[in-house]
Amino acid sequence: MVIQGNMSPRAIVEVWEETRLIFKRNLIPLSDKPLEILIEPDDLPSLLIELNDLIGSSSVTCIDGG
Repeated sequence: MVIQGNMSPRAIVEVWEETRLIFKRNLIPLSDKPLEILIEPDDLPSLLIELNDLIGSSSVTCIDGG
């Protein structure tokens, strides 16, 4: 995955504008706080999957540590 919980919604949208709709739909503010602070722990994994699916990223397309 490329998008991770330690990233902020603002930083994510700056790189992947198409993710803005997911944040809007989930009422997540485009702040500089990391997702792991803004989102309930139980909801974070599914949000990360949705965001990464949208941008076409997965564990298959990325290597650990980079």
